[in-house]
Amino acid sequence: MRPWGRTLPRQLAAALAPQRHGDLRHWRQLLAELPRPVPSSLALAAPTVRIGAPADCDAATRTALEAALRQLHPWRKGPFEVFGIHIDAEWRSDRKWARLEHAVSPLAGRLVLDVGAGNGYYALRMLGAGAARVIGIDPTLRYVFQFLALKRLAGDLAADILPLALEDLPPKLQAFDTVFSMGVLYHRRSPFDHLFALKDCLRRGGELVLETLVTEGREGEVLVPRDRYARMRNVWFIPSVVTLEGWLVRAGFERIRCIDVSRTTPEEQRATDWMRFQSLADFLDPSDPDRTVEGYPAPRRAILLAEKP
Repeated sequence: MRPWGRTLPRQLAAALAPQRHGDLRHWRQLLAELPRPVPSSLALAAPTVRIGAPADCDAATRTALEAALRQLHPWRKGPFEVFGIHIDAEWRSDRKWARLEHAVSPLAGRLVLDVGAGNGYYALRMLGAGAARVIGIDPTLRYVFQFLALKRLAGDLAADILPLALEDLPPKLQAFDTVFSMGVLYHRRSPFDHLFALKDCLRRGGELVLETLVTEGREGEVLVPRDRYARMRNVWFIPSVVTLEGWLVRAGFERIRCIDVSRTTPEEQRATDWMRFQSLADFLDPSDPDRTVEGYPAPRRAILLAEKP
Protein backbone atom coordinates (compact mmCIF):
# COMPACT_ATOMS: atom_id res chain seq x y z
CA MET A 1 0.00 0.00 0.00
CA ARG A 2 2.92 2.41 0.62
CA PRO A 3 3.90 2.76 -3.06
CA TRP A 4 0.28 3.57 -3.87
CA GLY A 5 0.29 6.18 -1.12
CA ARG A 6 3.07 8.01 -2.95
CA THR A 7 1.23 8.13 -6.27
CA LEU A 8 -2.31 8.60 -4.96
CA PRO A 9 -2.17 12.41 -4.44
CA ARG A 10 -1.28 12.91 -8.12
CA GLN A 11 -4.06 10.55 -9.18
CA LEU A 12 -6.63 12.38 -7.08
CA ALA A 13 -5.51 15.78 -8.36
CA ALA A 14 -5.92 14.58 -11.95
CA ALA A 15 -9.30 12.97 -11.25
CA LEU A 16 -10.60 16.14 -9.61
CA ALA A 17 -9.22 18.60 -12.15
CA PRO A 18 -11.86 21.23 -13.06
CA GLN A 19 -12.01 20.13 -16.69
CA ARG A 20 -13.09 16.61 -15.70
CA HIS A 21 -16.73 17.67 -15.19
CA GLY A 22 -18.64 20.87 -15.78
CA ASP A 23 -20.46 20.58 -12.43
CA LEU A 24 -17.33 20.03 -10.36
CA ARG A 25 -17.04 23.63 -9.20
CA HIS A 26 -20.74 23.62 -8.18
CA TRP A 27 -20.36 20.36 -6.27
CA ARG A 28 -17.31 21.66 -4.40
CA GLN A 29 -19.23 24.78 -3.38
CA LEU A 30 -22.26 22.71 -2.40
CA LEU A 31 -20.07 20.54 -0.18
CA ALA A 32 -18.41 23.56 1.42
CA GLU A 33 -21.78 25.18 2.21
CA LEU A 34 -23.58 22.00 3.29
CA PRO A 35 -25.44 22.44 6.59
CA ARG A 36 -23.72 20.33 9.24
CA PRO A 37 -25.94 19.42 12.17
CA VAL A 38 -24.29 17.08 14.67
CA PRO A 39 -25.72 13.55 14.44
CA SER A 40 -26.82 12.03 17.73
CA SER A 41 -26.49 8.52 16.31
CA LEU A 42 -25.50 6.45 13.27
CA ALA A 43 -27.08 3.24 12.04
CA LEU A 44 -24.79 1.55 9.51
CA ALA A 45 -25.99 -2.01 10.03
CA ALA A 46 -29.65 -1.32 9.22
CA PRO A 47 -31.30 -1.69 5.78
CA THR A 48 -31.79 2.08 5.68
CA VAL A 49 -28.44 3.66 6.52
CA ARG A 50 -29.28 6.36 9.02
CA ILE A 51 -27.28 9.48 9.91
CA GLY A 52 -28.67 11.49 12.80
CA ALA A 53 -32.30 11.94 13.82
CA PRO A 54 -35.00 14.53 13.04
CA ALA A 55 -34.55 16.12 16.46
CA ASP A 56 -30.87 16.87 15.72
CA CYS A 57 -31.71 19.95 13.63
CA ASP A 58 -34.48 22.48 13.13
CA ALA A 59 -36.88 22.51 10.19
CA ALA A 60 -35.05 25.29 8.33
CA THR A 61 -31.75 23.43 8.49
CA ARG A 62 -33.43 20.22 7.33
CA THR A 63 -35.03 22.02 4.39
CA ALA A 64 -31.69 23.53 3.34
CA LEU A 65 -29.96 20.18 3.72
CA GLU A 66 -32.53 18.35 1.61
CA ALA A 67 -32.30 21.01 -1.12
CA ALA A 68 -28.52 20.57 -1.22
CA LEU A 69 -28.66 16.77 -1.38
CA ARG A 70 -31.25 16.88 -4.17
CA GLN A 71 -28.80 18.89 -6.27
CA LEU A 72 -26.70 15.72 -6.46
CA HIS A 73 -29.52 13.85 -8.29
CA PRO A 74 -29.68 11.05 -9.40
CA TRP A 75 -29.21 8.87 -6.33
CA ARG A 76 -28.76 5.31 -7.61
CA LYS A 77 -27.94 3.35 -4.42
CA GLY A 78 -29.65 3.48 -1.05
CA PRO A 79 -31.82 3.91 0.95
CA PHE A 80 -30.54 6.52 3.39
CA GLU A 81 -32.16 8.59 6.10
CA VAL A 82 -30.32 11.80 6.91
CA PHE A 83 -31.62 13.81 9.86
CA GLY A 84 -35.12 12.63 8.99
CA ILE A 85 -34.73 13.11 5.21
CA HIS A 86 -35.51 9.83 3.46
CA ILE A 87 -33.37 9.38 0.34
CA ASP A 88 -35.28 6.79 -1.65
CA ALA A 89 -32.67 5.79 -4.24
CA GLU A 90 -33.31 3.94 -7.50
CA TRP A 91 -31.97 0.66 -6.12
CA ARG A 92 -33.18 -0.98 -2.94
CA SER A 93 -29.56 -1.90 -2.31
CA ASP A 94 -30.46 -3.34 1.07
CA ARG A 95 -32.02 -6.32 -0.71
CA LYS A 96 -28.77 -7.22 -2.46
CA TRP A 97 -26.87 -6.80 0.81
CA ALA A 98 -29.31 -9.13 2.58
CA ARG A 99 -28.55 -11.85 0.01
CA LEU A 100 -24.85 -11.86 0.81
CA GLU A 101 -24.26 -10.54 4.32
CA HIS A 102 -24.55 -13.89 6.09
CA ALA A 103 -22.66 -15.85 3.42
CA VAL A 104 -19.47 -13.82 3.06
CA SER A 105 -16.55 -14.29 5.43
CA PRO A 106 -17.10 -12.07 8.48
CA LEU A 107 -15.90 -8.55 7.72
CA ALA A 108 -14.94 -7.75 11.32
CA GLY A 109 -11.44 -6.26 11.38
CA ARG A 110 -10.96 -6.60 7.62
CA LEU A 111 -9.50 -4.20 5.07
CA VAL A 112 -12.08 -4.09 2.27
CA LEU A 113 -12.03 -2.81 -1.32
CA ASP A 114 -15.35 -1.94 -2.98
CA VAL A 115 -14.97 -1.69 -6.77
CA GLY A 116 -17.66 0.43 -8.43
CA ALA A 117 -18.68 1.74 -5.03
CA GLY A 118 -21.05 4.44 -6.26
CA ASN A 119 -22.23 6.69 -3.43
CA GLY A 120 -20.93 4.36 -0.72
CA TYR A 121 -24.11 2.63 0.46
CA TYR A 122 -22.37 -0.75 0.52
CA ALA A 123 -19.19 0.73 1.97
CA LEU A 124 -21.20 2.03 4.92
CA ARG A 125 -22.90 -1.36 5.33
CA MET A 126 -19.44 -2.94 5.35
CA LEU A 127 -18.45 -0.63 8.21
CA GLY A 128 -21.68 -1.60 9.93
CA ALA A 129 -20.60 -5.24 9.60
CA GLY A 130 -17.35 -4.47 11.42
CA ALA A 131 -14.83 -3.79 8.65
CA ALA A 132 -11.74 -2.02 9.96
CA ARG A 133 -11.46 0.16 6.87
CA VAL A 134 -13.20 0.34 3.50
CA ILE A 135 -11.70 1.83 0.35
CA GLY A 136 -14.19 2.32 -2.45
CA ILE A 137 -13.33 3.31 -6.01
CA ASP A 138 -15.66 4.77 -8.62
CA PRO A 139 -14.78 7.07 -11.53
CA THR A 140 -18.22 8.75 -11.57
CA LEU A 141 -17.63 12.05 -9.80
CA ARG A 142 -21.30 12.72 -8.99
CA TYR A 143 -21.46 9.56 -6.88
CA VAL A 144 -18.17 10.38 -5.18
CA PHE A 145 -19.58 13.76 -4.13
CA GLN A 146 -22.75 12.09 -2.85
CA PHE A 147 -20.55 10.00 -0.58
CA LEU A 148 -18.49 13.02 0.46
CA ALA A 149 -21.70 14.78 1.49
CA LEU A 150 -22.83 11.78 3.53
CA LYS A 151 -19.43 11.43 5.17
CA ARG A 152 -19.31 15.11 6.04
CA LEU A 153 -22.67 14.74 7.76
CA ALA A 154 -21.80 11.48 9.52
CA GLY A 155 -18.47 12.59 10.94
CA ASP A 156 -15.20 10.69 10.89
CA LEU A 157 -15.72 7.27 9.30
CA ALA A 158 -13.16 4.65 8.32
CA ALA A 159 -14.31 4.69 4.70
CA ASP A 160 -13.34 6.61 1.59
CA ILE A 161 -14.61 6.59 -2.00
CA LEU A 162 -11.84 7.55 -4.42
CA PRO A 163 -12.61 8.89 -7.94
CA LEU A 164 -10.62 6.11 -9.60
CA ALA A 165 -11.17 3.01 -11.70
CA LEU A 166 -9.76 -0.43 -10.97
CA GLU A 167 -7.16 0.13 -13.69
CA ASP A 168 -5.78 3.06 -11.67
CA LEU A 169 -4.69 0.84 -8.78
CA PRO A 170 -1.08 -0.37 -8.70
CA PRO A 171 -0.50 -3.87 -10.11
CA LYS A 172 -0.01 -6.75 -7.68
CA LEU A 173 -1.33 -4.68 -4.76
CA GLN A 174 -2.17 -7.81 -2.72
CA ALA A 175 -3.43 -5.74 0.19
CA PHE A 176 -7.13 -6.38 0.82
CA ASP A 177 -8.80 -9.08 2.90
CA THR A 178 -12.08 -8.82 0.96
CA VAL A 179 -12.77 -7.35 -2.47
CA PHE A 180 -16.32 -6.61 -3.64
CA SER A 181 -17.16 -6.21 -7.34
CA MET A 182 -20.91 -5.75 -7.67
CA GLY A 183 -22.53 -4.72 -10.93
CA VAL A 184 -19.23 -4.17 -12.77
CA LEU A 185 -18.17 -7.32 -14.63
CA TYR A 186 -20.76 -7.08 -17.41
CA HIS A 187 -19.56 -3.55 -18.19
CA ARG A 188 -16.02 -4.79 -18.89
CA ARG A 189 -14.99 -5.57 -22.46
CA SER A 190 -12.46 -8.02 -21.07
CA PRO A 191 -14.00 -9.95 -18.16
CA PHE A 192 -10.80 -11.90 -17.60
CA ASP A 193 -8.74 -8.75 -17.22
CA HIS A 194 -11.24 -7.63 -14.60
CA LEU A 195 -11.04 -10.93 -12.69
CA PHE A 196 -7.23 -10.96 -12.73
CA ALA A 197 -7.14 -7.33 -11.54
CA LEU A 198 -9.50 -8.18 -8.67
CA LYS A 199 -7.29 -11.11 -7.69
CA ASP A 200 -4.21 -8.87 -7.74
CA CYS A 201 -5.86 -6.64 -5.12
CA LEU A 202 -6.38 -9.54 -2.69
CA ARG A 203 -3.92 -10.91 -0.19
CA ARG A 204 -3.44 -14.67 -0.13
CA GLY A 205 -6.50 -16.29 1.38
CA GLY A 206 -8.57 -13.17 0.70
CA GLU A 207 -12.15 -13.38 -0.52
CA LEU A 208 -13.75 -12.05 -3.68
CA VAL A 209 -17.46 -11.18 -3.63
CA LEU A 210 -18.60 -11.00 -7.24
CA GLU A 211 -22.11 -9.93 -8.27
CA THR A 212 -23.07 -9.67 -11.92
CA LEU A 213 -25.73 -10.28 -14.54
CA VAL A 214 -26.08 -13.93 -15.57
CA THR A 215 -28.09 -15.86 -18.12
CA GLU A 216 -29.55 -19.33 -17.91
CA GLY A 217 -27.52 -21.96 -19.72
CA ARG A 218 -24.88 -24.64 -19.65
CA GLU A 219 -21.11 -24.36 -19.34
CA GLY A 220 -19.68 -22.21 -22.08
CA GLU A 221 -22.89 -20.32 -22.77
CA VAL A 222 -22.61 -16.52 -22.76
CA LEU A 223 -25.06 -13.85 -23.90
CA VAL A 224 -23.31 -11.13 -25.91
CA PRO A 225 -25.85 -8.41 -26.79
CA ARG A 226 -25.64 -7.15 -30.36
CA ASP A 227 -26.07 -3.55 -29.22
CA ARG A 228 -27.95 -2.63 -26.04
CA TYR A 229 -29.17 -4.78 -23.19
CA ALA A 230 -32.06 -3.34 -21.16
CA ARG A 231 -31.19 -0.08 -22.93
CA MET A 232 -27.64 -0.15 -21.56
CA ARG A 233 -24.97 0.34 -24.22
CA ASN A 234 -22.02 -0.91 -22.19
CA VAL A 235 -23.05 -4.52 -21.52
CA TRP A 236 -20.60 -6.93 -23.09
CA PHE A 237 -20.71 -10.43 -21.58
CA ILE A 238 -23.51 -12.11 -19.59
CA PRO A 239 -22.38 -15.66 -18.75
CA SER A 240 -24.29 -18.57 -17.31
CA VAL A 241 -23.45 -19.27 -13.66
CA VAL A 242 -21.46 -22.41 -14.51
CA THR A 243 -19.55 -20.48 -17.17
CA LEU A 244 -18.74 -17.75 -14.67
CA GLU A 245 -17.50 -20.37 -12.22
CA GLY A 246 -15.20 -21.64 -14.97
CA TRP A 247 -13.91 -18.13 -15.59
CA LEU A 248 -13.03 -17.82 -11.92
CA VAL A 249 -11.19 -21.15 -12.03
CA ARG A 250 -9.26 -19.99 -15.11
CA ALA A 251 -8.38 -16.75 -13.30
CA GLY A 252 -6.83 -18.78 -10.47
CA PHE A 253 -9.48 -18.60 -7.77
CA GLU A 254 -10.41 -21.47 -5.46
CA ARG A 255 -13.37 -22.42 -3.21
CA ILE A 256 -15.80 -20.95 -5.74
CA ARG A 257 -19.47 -21.09 -4.85
CA CYS A 258 -22.63 -19.39 -6.01
CA ILE A 259 -24.64 -18.15 -3.02
CA ASP A 260 -27.58 -16.53 -4.81
CA VAL A 261 -29.32 -16.13 -8.15
CA SER A 262 -32.20 -13.64 -8.20
CA ARG A 263 -34.40 -12.04 -10.80
CA THR A 264 -34.22 -8.25 -10.66
CA THR A 265 -37.70 -6.80 -10.22
CA PRO A 266 -39.19 -3.32 -10.61
CA GLU A 267 -39.71 -3.33 -6.84
CA GLU A 268 -35.92 -3.48 -6.35
CA GLN A 269 -34.91 -1.10 -9.16
CA ARG A 270 -37.30 1.73 -9.95
CA ALA A 271 -37.66 5.44 -10.56
CA THR A 272 -38.21 7.55 -7.45
CA ASP A 273 -38.33 11.19 -6.45
CA TRP A 274 -34.54 10.94 -5.90
CA MET A 275 -33.92 9.25 -9.29
CA ARG A 276 -36.38 10.67 -11.79
CA PHE A 277 -35.02 9.06 -14.95
CA GLN A 278 -36.21 5.85 -16.57
CA SER A 279 -35.61 2.63 -14.66
CA LEU A 280 -36.13 -1.12 -14.97
CA ALA A 281 -39.87 -1.05 -15.75
CA ASP A 282 -39.07 1.05 -18.82
CA PHE A 283 -36.43 -1.42 -19.98
CA LEU A 284 -38.69 -4.48 -20.06
CA ASP A 285 -41.02 -5.52 -22.87
CA PRO A 286 -44.46 -4.17 -21.82
CA SER A 287 -46.15 -7.24 -23.32
CA ASP A 288 -43.69 -9.74 -21.80
CA PRO A 289 -41.88 -8.71 -18.58
CA ASP A 290 -39.67 -11.81 -18.89
CA ARG A 291 -37.87 -10.11 -21.80
CA THR A 292 -36.04 -6.83 -22.20
CA VAL A 293 -37.22 -4.31 -24.77
CA GLU A 294 -34.55 -5.76 -27.07
CA GLY A 295 -35.95 -9.28 -26.67
CA TYR A 296 -33.26 -10.67 -24.38
CA PRO A 297 -34.03 -12.52 -21.12
CA ALA A 298 -34.90 -10.09 -18.32
CA PRO A 299 -32.10 -9.31 -15.84
CA ARG A 300 -30.99 -12.04 -13.44
CA ARG A 301 -28.11 -11.52 -11.06
CA ALA A 302 -25.85 -13.98 -9.29
CA ILE A 303 -23.50 -13.58 -6.33
CA LEU A 304 -20.40 -15.75 -6.23
CA LEU A 305 -17.69 -16.06 -3.62
CA ALA A 306 -14.13 -17.14 -4.39
CA GLU A 307 -10.81 -17.28 -2.58
CA LYS A 308 -7.33 -16.32 -3.70
CA PRO A 309 -4.96 -19.22 -2.94
